[in-house]
Amino acid sequence: MATITENALETYLIENQTHFYRLAYSTLRSREDALDAVQSAVCAALEKRHTLRDPDALRTWFYRILMNVCNDQLRQRKRVVLVPDEMLDAGTYDDPAPDDSLDQQVSQLPPEIQTVIRLRFYEELSLQEIAGIT
Repeated sequence: MATITENALETYLIENQTHFYRLAYSTLRSREDALDAVQSAVCAALEKRHTLRDPDALRTWFYRILMNVCNDQLRQRKRVVLVPDEMLDAGTYDDPAPDDSLDQQVSQLPPEIQTVIRLRFYEELSLQEIAGIT
C-alpha cells in the first residue's frame, strides 16, 4: 500500500488553494468562514495523510475533507448569532462568486444538490469524483 509523501501533499495543497477557497466560499458565503474551513481542512489532511490509501485519489480525498468541514460549519452556524457584515473588516480576498444571479439560484436548492453543482461546475470535478466526495 503506497502512501502519499508529505511533500507531495503540500505541493497539491499549495497549487490548488484558490480552488479550495472558491468552493468553501460558495458553500459558506463568508470570507472568514471560508478561510477558516480551508485552513481546518488543510490541517486535517496533513494530520491524516497516512489514511489516504490510494495516492491517485488525493483530489477526491481532500475535497471530501473540505466539504465535511464546510458542512460542520453550516451546522454550527444554526446555533450562533452572526455579526452584521458592516461590522467586519473588509479583508484582502475577493469574493469569488461566479455570477450573482446564478449563484443565488443555486443557493436556493437543497444543500445536497448545491454541493453537486458546485463541485461539478465550479470546481470541474468528474461525476465519479463527486460520488466519492459525497
